[in-house]
Amino acid sequence: MDRIIVGSGRCGSTLLSRMLAENPDALSVFEYFNGLDIATRFSVGPVTGDAFAALISAEQPFVTAVLRRGYEVAEITYPYGRSARYLPGAPLPWILLSMLPRLTDSPDELFDEVMTFARSRESASMIEHHRALFDWLVARFDRRFWIERSGSSIDYLADLDQQFPKARFLHIHRDGREAALSMREHHAYRLPISLMYGAPTDAGVPLAELGPLDLHAEPTDRDPISQVLTSRPSAHYFGQYWNDQILRGDAARAAIAPERYREVRFEDLIADPQSELAAIAAFFEIDASRGGWIERAAALVGGVPATRFPDLPAEEASMLSEVVRPGLERQGRASKLGANDNI
Repeated sequence: MDRIIVGSGRCGSTLLSRMLAENPDALSVFEYFNGLDIATRFSVGPVTGDAFAALISAEQPFVTAVLRRGYEVAEITYPYGRSARYLPGAPLPWILLSMLPRLTDSPDELFDEVMTFARSRESASMIEHHRALFDWLVARFDRRFWIERSGSSIDYLADLDQQFPKARFLHIHRDGREAALSMREHHAYRLPISLMYGAPTDAGVPLAELGPLDLHAEPTDRDPISQVLTSRPSAHYFGQYWNDQILRGDAARAAIAPERYREVRFEDLIADPQSELAAIAAFFEIDASRGGWIERAAALVGGVPATRFPDLPAEEASMLSEVVRPGLERQGRASKLGANDNI
């Protein structure tokens, strides 16, 4: 069985991945598909092993642009330091940002192994290459199965369903207002969302007047990308991004058989992790009693995250609430919309 976790940005899926990684049979694959080139990550025609290796080892330019300007990204677990191959701010192969460092304390060495494996493969479709890599990693780490999870993956649930037609999909979701506000504080989301939706700078300058928005431009105090990153656009831009993702995911869900799809609320996972994890284990057909992993996983919960929505100015709060309303309705969360408590 293929097992895939989907969600919006900043919905709690990273915590869930860490929880499931406590299962000694599971290879928890962090942030794999999301950072791969959209145009080629699910190519159908034959692709050489060299092309597959190039895909998974390419940098993610938005992340590089953020790191070059000195911002931190919480999900990045690559061990920058004296023994690491890459220096902070250098273009980093996508799978070295988070995926491989979550599996080993020697990610550079594992990266070399992965590249050797990828380049050795005969031509195949991209999905065959992805499956082969996951299976190779399962064997390499003596696990029994893999679970993939990427941020914002609800956005391309239709593609995942097409590529993994027998997979079970677990959708973790969070109050869209809080997810949007968290994305605004997250620079690796702030940059692409600001560019995608044309959010002006704090000084009111439209993006079109900033000059060329070159992700690879040399960082300065006033280069256009730096100006975007130092701005804090209205929350409704991030709410729109969240809502658009949720609606695309909801449209894809309609084509998935009910027994292959399940939802969990982040708020419920935090409030009662053991019960929710037991239900997730049943859905994914994972042994809930294996080595006490659920108890260890539940201990990863550090308490209820602080909410941001109640502190928003009234006008901004109203705009955010309205833009996320359709997505919240799809999730059965809209009955309390407008209240200051979480949905």
